[in-house]
Amino acid sequence: RSPFRSTVQDFREILSVVLCRVSIPGKRYRNWLQLVTRHFPSRKGCQLSIFNCHFSTKVAAMTFPLRIRLIVVLALIASAGPFALADETGFSTQQNGNVVSVLVGGKPFAQYVTNDPATNKSYLWPVFGPSGIAMTRDFPMKEVEGEVKDHYHHRGLWFGHEDIDGYDSWTEKGTYEKGKKPSEENNARSAKLGKQVHRRFKEITSTSDHATIVSELDYLTPEGKKSVSEILTMIFRVDGNLRLIDFNQEFIATEGDVTFGDKKDAGVCIRVPTTMAVDSKLGGTIVNSQGITDAAAWGQRAKWCDYSGPVANSIQGVAILNHPSSFRHPTSWHVRTYGLFTANPFGTLDPKSPNGPHTLRSGETMKLKHRFVFHEGDAKSAKIEEAYKKYIEN
Repeated sequence: RSPFRSTVQDFREILSVVLCRVSIPGKRYRNWLQLVTRHFPSRKGCQLSIFNCHFSTKVAAMTFPLRIRLIVVLALIASAGPFALADETGFSTQQNGNVVSVLVGGKPFAQYVTNDPATNKSYLWPVFGPSGIAMTRDFPMKEVEGEVKDHYHHRGLWFGHEDIDGYDSWTEKGTYEKGKKPSEENNARSAKLGKQVHRRFKEITSTSDHATIVSELDYLTPEGKKSVSEILTMIFRVDGNLRLIDFNQEFIATEGDVTFGDKKDAGVCIRVPTTMAVDSKLGGTIVNSQGITDAAAWGQRAKWCDYSGPVANSIQGVAILNHPSSFRHPTSWHVRTYGLFTANPFGTLDPKSPNGPHTLRSGETMKLKHRFVFHEGDAKSAKIEEAYKKYIEN
């Protein structure tokens, strides 16, 4: 062989090993490059293979000088550490006080905001879909030209309730100061404003395939008295072309009995971008698991519901999946053609299928379990029914 051809062949053999598939119990990486840049110190028990050829067999077939070259190459990759190529699906988190940002592949996925003095609730905003497009309305956190600026209290993705022991964490001060006109009814409701208070983060973690935020919240009356506690667990994942947020809530009656009232304005919600809303007449649509669409889907029970439409010159969508173990599954849907999208197991939206007040006795718990699925295209092309089956099987 010519020296040039020999060098090329040697390089190809080394490259084939470096780019071998790598698997560690419970994890899988595309190649050695990913392994050494993310988990090099814990590579115990690795099994490497390329097609049907094991790593050990491939190394054994190499000449001694070639093995030395391989060791040098792998050592250089390992020394590169975090400066080498990163896994594009790897998760990370960044905390700045009461704000936690979740990133995937170094790019923003969502931001969790707590104890914001401008409001009485915690919320996720912004949230980015699989195309990197913002999937939540910006108002009132940010004013953007062309957005509808109604319902000041609709903040990204959140939970609220108009009546927990008579106080309101659905609306907020700005609802009445910057939105609704003064009236006897609005003044009375404003006087009953309660608030969610974030007490601490029980967990903020990230791995190669997901990130987790666990927030401990207290719900306070207008007088500042604690009424009920919540443990909110949010798990962020990527599944193919889908971005997922598991939104799991556990309410605990720590201060005695507490009653969740029968109210229309209650539940876990997202306010979709203005252009996606059905009322914008740009092609937005609502569909639930029963096949009921648009305005007719309001108040109906279903195991999932989907909202899709044009955002930034492409069709994007978000589905909310209601887990069978969630309180009052299948939930009722307070989903509006103007852009509000809420899973509401509390309010009687359809008199033929009532919900009604629910009292948690002292020490009892109530669990709400939902998954937000951010996708491209509509519910059919995104295979939301399949996503739901996968959700309940796990």
